[in-house]
Amino acid sequence: MAIDDDRGALDLLDAHLEGLWYAAVARARGQEVPLPTVPGSLAASAADGGSELLRWGLAGLARLRRREPADGFVREAGDLVLEFRRRRSPWNAAALRLFEDPYVFVATGPRRHEDWGRDVFALMHRQVPDPRGWLRIDADLRDHDAGLVPPAYPFAPPPAAELVRRLHRLEPDAAVAALTVMAEEWSSEPRPVRDRPELDALTADARTLLARYGPDARFWTNAAAAASDPAPDFLATGLAGYASQAFLSGEYVRGLDLFDELGVIAVSADEVGLFWSIGAY
Repeated sequence: MAIDDDRGALDLLDAHLEGLWYAAVARARGQEVPLPTVPGSLAASAADGGSELLRWGLAGLARLRRREPADGFVREAGDLVLEFRRRRSPWNAAALRLFEDPYVFVATGPRRHEDWGRDVFALMHRQVPDPRGWLRIDADLRDHDAGLVPPAYPFAPPPAAELVRRLHRLEPDAAVAALTVMAEEWSSEPRPVRDRPELDALTADARTLLARYGPDARFWTNAAAAASDPAPDFLATGLAGYASQAFLSGEYVRGLDLFDELGVIAVSADEVGLFWSIGAY
């Protein structure tokens, strides 16, 4: 039976590709994990005139080599899911370019409350999906689903009613700069973003991400410098140059200590976006 809308088929394919990737990783670690089977509704949707992207993704699945060496399968499955996400939207592609290496949490959810702190709280607890089916970057999602970490990890957010009081307003250009420096690493960063030849491209990707929320969006940060100035110079100072209000968990999970953070929250009439760079060792 085919899926009636292309968005539903692409969402299902994305979930299947991610599940396959995670299963491949588990098998490479010696765990007895079955590989998920392709939902029959996806093939039916493609046969009924599904999108070019749907057909491309299914063709990529058919070409995957599910054999030894296991790390080769992991690499191929990971490459397939990331390329599928890049092709799905320019927003996804910008997020993957900007946040390719650092430890970041990126998620967007619906805005359902005048008190949007409740919507941020829901995002931190992974209680809502992206309204458009676009990318969520969450290095802890797999372990979260397995019940191995607290629901909001890496966050330990305050109650929703208090959350907004810990944040400071940001001018739009400062929010772009904050996202741009999230391409840095917290420790042993050899090249600050401001010195990189691709600075303009990274800044353009940050603008693409925030443009999603529209011209009337408002931006907030946990950076203490914004308490007195809504336009701190993030690029000049670099990622680790700011003290911040703490939203991270103090729990010791998977051998990691979380030691620093920079967050940006975008709020529009319809959506709330969360961008958080995390220092860990």
